Amino acid sequence: MRDAAINLRALPEQRDLIDRAAHLLGKNRSDFMLEAACDKAQAVLLDQVYFNLDADKFQQFIDLLDAPPAPNPGRERLMALKAPWVKE
Repeated sequence: MRDAAINLRALPEQRDLIDRAAHLLGKNRSDFMLEAACDKAQAVLLDQVYFNLDADKFQQFIDLLDAPPAPNPGRERLMALKAPWVKE
């Protein structure tokens, strides 16, 4: 059951455009708008985590991930510290 409200204001011509498109798909305005908004939200979120590379660029990416990290004295000092919850 949907119980969270989402309210917005639109121009009459925007509402009419949405209504015409919703009608063509056999949906009501709310269902159409919610589906369209969720589709867009998913696309935005996927753009943050998904990227497309050709085979050469993908191999370069994998090589960078597989390469050992560059020397970093700060990281080395941090990794040498004993965790405070370890009792040895």
